[in-house]
Order: sequence, then structure tokens, then C-alpha cells
Amino acid sequence: MPRPDSDYPADWFRIGERDLDRAKRLLDDDDYPGAAFNLQQAVEKHLKGYLLARGWTLRRVHDTEVLLNEAARLDASFEEFREHCRKIAQYYFEERYPQIVASELTGDEIEASLAAAERIIGKTKSSI
Repeated sequence: MPRPDSDYPADWFRIGERDLDRAKRLLDDDDYPGAAFNLQQAVEKHLKGYLLARGWTLRRVHDTEVLLNEAARLDASFEEFREHCRKIAQYYFEERYPQIVASELTGDEIEASLAAAERIIGKTKSSI
């Protein structure tokens, strides 16, 4: 029987930090799809932690842009991350589902997304 998910923001931030660390290690190993997936997971979990801290009811959603929509309803300044979340949302599929065309992710792309993710994560933590 599956255990219920935590409603505590600190739990989501903690797991999100672990995902961020994994993304960095995988990027160092040139595993771009793995790094991208863990980067997406880190942003997803930090957005959920922020939303939970603001009274949001936990839902099973993995799309970082959908979560950003929720965050932007509470704080319009999250809008600055719209394009980054749109891009990062696609990383969820790179590693989890077989693609007809091989991934074309590059280290430079993941590094740029990592920098954006760290800004998003910083915003989630500083806004609660």
C-alpha cells in the first residue's frame, strides 16, 4: 500500500535538493537526459514546497509550467520564470519515455537550465 505524500514544505525542499545534486553529478558525467530529468524533478519539488507553504492542496502534477501557474497566482513575480519552466517541463519526458528521435540535449543547454533552476529554487525558498 503506498504511503501518503507529505504536506510539509521542508520535506519537498529536502528531496528537491537531492534531485538538484543528482542533476549536477549527472551533468558532470555527460548524462544529459539523466541530468535534465533530475533538474525537472528538483524544480517540481521546490515549486510544490512553495505552494504547500502557501496553503495549496497537494496534487499529483509533474508539469513545472502548471505548477508555475499556481505560484504566479500567488506571486506574479514568478512569471519571470515562465519560459524556463516551459523548457524544464519537457525534460520530464526525455528520460522517462522512449523517443522516436534520439535526445539532442547538450551540456550547454542543461547548464543554462541549471542556472535558471537555481534561480527558481532560490525564489521558492525566499518567498515563504
